[in-house]
Amino acid sequence: MLDKTDVEIISQLSKSCRDSYRELAKRLRLHPTTLMSRMKRLEKAGAIRGYGAHLDLPLLGYEFMGLVQIKIAKGKLLEAQERISRLRGVVAVYDVTGEYDSVAIIAARNREAFSNLIKSFLAIPYVEHTNTQVILKTVKDAWQFEVV
Repeated sequence: MLDKTDVEIISQLSKSCRDSYRELAKRLRLHPTTLMSRMKRLEKAGAIRGYGAHLDLPLLGYEFMGLVQIKIAKGKLLEAQERISRLRGVVAVYDVTGEYDSVAIIAARNREAFSNLIKSFLAIPYVEHTNTQVILKTVKDAWQFEVV
């Protein structure tokens, strides 16, 4: 269970994780040692999975992005999702409810690579059907989620 201070730490880290412990502790009005121990506890609990850069995929040359809905044979969901997650160009894979069993976010540098990536889903055993939507513009990204 997260307390108010934990939420404040996560909120500040989600905005920028490049600040030093000292800078972050000062902003949160905590002692640096207290901040470090709380962050280690949040990491150990899995609330903080890692630290990294927020990438602008189109700016990095990934001009084609899409959302692929995937229908998978009964009893083979985890196996198929694992194989999908290893495909080059797959950004994220989600287990979902509804008509489809899984959803993947994909990125490719050009139309041909995008087409090949979509076709590679159907080459995976137990993938029965896909439906792809092209992402035209990212209005808000996952890293912009504000924890309250």
